Amino acid sequence: MSEAVLRTARMALRPVREDDVDRLCLLNSEPGVMRYLDRRPPSRDAVEAEVAELLRHRARHAGFGRFVAEDDGGTFLGWFGLLSDGAGVPELGYRLRRGAWGKGLATEGGRALVDHAFELGVERVVAEAMAVNAGSRRVLEKCGLRHVETFHVPFDDPLPGTEHGEVRYEITRTDWLRSRGADGVVLPGA
Repeated sequence: MSEAVLRTARMALRPVREDDVDRLCLLNSEPGVMRYLDRRPPSRDAVEAEVAELLRHRARHAGFGRFVAEDDGGTFLGWFGLLSDGAGVPELGYRLRRGAWGKGLATEGGRALVDHAFELGVERVVAEAMAVNAGSRRVLEKCGLRHVETFHVPFDDPLPGTEHGEVRYEITRTDWLRSRGADGVVLPGA
């Protein structure tokens, strides 16, 4: 069975599969990748359980889920995700290998998934990050999302910067359509 693949200028985004566990474990273990997420990378068992849940999520929510990003040569770059936040609103997320940082790939993949979500008919897309994660906040803004709230969550073992809170971003269908212009072409600066 052929998998649906989203394509960007430099990447193919395909649904995560069971055989991606090793790549995901490698990604999580790279220095700096988990800096704003956890002190330790998740165990292999935890990644296997996460992939199993992602496969169940995809079965319930056609067109959504986690997508493995590969370059044109098939090199694993990381992942992008559109997962339901529990209220049926897709939440944008991503994680890239260090070698893919600073090349605009996070913005490229994020924009592709935002477009994909609205093409599937959603009314808004949300995302969250640590307030101190300036890089991710810039990516979200470049993907058209805007900051809507800063909030605080208690953690048993808070990461450095947790005291500044978490931030929520969103883009609505109206804002997305406005950024595309009357003819559907993305407007400069959008």
